[in-house]
Amino acid sequence: MSSLSQPYRRGGKWPALCAWLAVIALMTASSLMAVSGPAFRMEWIALGDAFSWLRMGAQLAAVAAILGILTIIVAGLCKRWGAVLTGAVAAVVAVTMIAMPVQMQQRAQTVPPIHDITTDMDNPPAFVALARAREEAPNAVDYPGIDTARQQQVAYPMLQPITLTVPMAQVQTATRDLIAARGWKLAEASPATLEETAITLEATATTRWFGFKDDVVVRLTDTSDGVRVDMRSASRLGKSDLGTNAERIQDFLEDLQHAVR
Repeated sequence: MSSLSQPYRRGGKWPALCAWLAVIALMTASSLMAVSGPAFRMEWIALGDAFSWLRMGAQLAAVAAILGILTIIVAGLCKRWGAVLTGAVAAVVAVTMIAMPVQMQQRAQTVPPIHDITTDMDNPPAFVALARAREEAPNAVDYPGIDTARQQQVAYPMLQPITLTVPMAQVQTATRDLIAARGWKLAEASPATLEETAITLEATATTRWFGFKDDVVVRLTDTSDGVRVDMRSASRLGKSDLGTNAERIQDFLEDLQHAVR
């Protein structure tokens, strides 16, 4: 009698089971991907392990997306609309999660495997205050040389120094303000050793998720045409920066031009 009083549910347990599997895969994937960066930043795991977690998370997200689509089909045929909604949400969220590592992979294939970018490849601004910190990191202190310069010229031909027709003091203040606004840690601002008319400002930019440190040096040089601004941005870790350093320089110089108008 009790079994007859229970309502019949089309498809039995399968729509709900598919939905739950999609949710579990999605939650596991999101946990792996979310924790990978902070765990490396806090030195709990090595970088290789962090990337492995990220890759496993992306793979699990793909599984969650497939399970979500399967749930939509099975639950839809059985008219189990609650399970359909769960499957749809799981699939959409999973695809969104997959998009980030896929974009990173695609970007890695379109930019050269270099990590040290500068507007002056003949005489790159030198790291002085940050030299010791860079010596303790895998990547070199000095600019890598002609091979990197050639790859940069091909990949980022638009990256050039700028000349500002305003007083040096104004440019220096604007540069400091932009460094502070970006949350970079200023290391030093001092006369350059190459020429007395130049001023250099060194700072470190730290990425939020993995905590990667990229060092920046801005060189301001008085010329007959105005203040020439050169910039160099170099990662401490990794062979390729996925275009981050070039983008950082381009954005900074554009903002500096607007700041002194």
